[in-house]
Amino acid sequence: MIDRALKQTIESSLDEYPVVGILGSRQVGKTTLARMIAQSSSKEVIYLDLELPSDLNKLQDAELYLGQFTESLVIIDEVQRMPSLFPLIRALVDRKRHSGRFLILGSASPDIIRQSSESLAGRIIYHELSPLTPAEGGYEKTQQLWLRGGYPESYLAATDMKSFSWRESFIKTYLEMDIPQLGIRVPASQLRRFWGMLAHSHGQLWNASQIANSLGITAPTVRHYLDILDDTFITRQLPPYYANIKKRITKSPKIYIRDSGILHALLGKPAFDQLQAHPSVGSSWEGFVIEQILRATPAGRQYYFFRTSAGAEIDLLLADGGHHLIAIEIKYSFSPKPSKGFRTAYNDLSCRKGFVVYPGEDSYPIGKDTFVIPLKDLARIISD
Repeated sequence: MIDRALKQTIESSLDEYPVVGILGSRQVGKTTLARMIAQSSSKEVIYLDLELPSDLNKLQDAELYLGQFTESLVIIDEVQRMPSLFPLIRALVDRKRHSGRFLILGSASPDIIRQSSESLAGRIIYHELSPLTPAEGGYEKTQQLWLRGGYPESYLAATDMKSFSWRESFIKTYLEMDIPQLGIRVPASQLRRFWGMLAHSHGQLWNASQIANSLGITAPTVRHYLDILDDTFITRQLPPYYANIKKRITKSPKIYIRDSGILHALLGKPAFDQLQAHPSVGSSWEGFVIEQILRATPAGRQYYFFRTSAGAEIDLLLADGGHHLIAIEIKYSFSPKPSKGFRTAYNDLSCRKGFVVYPGEDSYPIGKDTFVIPLKDLARIISD
């Protein structure tokens, strides 16, 4: 069992808030994390899995059942299956308010976020559980984590082919079962084609019209498909940075498949040598590194990419409240050098520091306030 970095954060939130939520995609490890928290809790723990008919039956009179556990930690798994619980949880919390009464787990859904935010405002804090990170899986196994992705069963599979088979099954189940269970009505075959197109344009600018024409649907429908994948933690949109400089700036976001293992399954690359020979290996590494940085970035810190029509470009910009910018370039090379476009953009934006992230082991300066660092030293970026 792998220790998750989020465990301590969840336990701290349970000491402060009456209700704590863990959101994340299916199979990311929410249930395992909740059971680990239950084992270390000083309270009596009541665990309900709403996928089990026996547990659903206990909630036929939910007020009567839940109302008896005023001093316990009640864990409710797959809460999206019973959104009617949110107003009841609010009433129970208001009747006797103290920290650590409920821990709810759910797959992301716009309706869940909206309903829980309306019903439990001021009573709940949400945390996202992402797939495994290099810090959790071990930096010595970064190559395995990059190839297989961070879903625990994929990462821990006995062989690369078993991992690949698990990811193919995950994609099928996600499309045919998980999406409909969230109340989203989209043809699975159509969404699968869209998802595959995103994989082949991973790390590129979003072009709704081009994708819509390829699929034979409208641009608003394509936008709806992207929203579905965003809301369920499958894709990430990296917004462009608008700077007050007199240059033509790209205004479309860049789209990434968040888990590299799912990306490689969509590309049909189960082995590392196949990935190495694929034209998308550089963009795959870029997306993998960006995801690790953003997972470790404190909430509220803004992130962007930057590109001008003249070729100035920064893969990732981190901004703090004082508008200080940190520029990050990502290179899949053991002898990385910042591009001319990076240098131009770095100077145009008056960035405070720059980093070039590469798959090597050593850290070293490469220019004024610019450093080459390996994945294991990403904390240097976050701490600046």
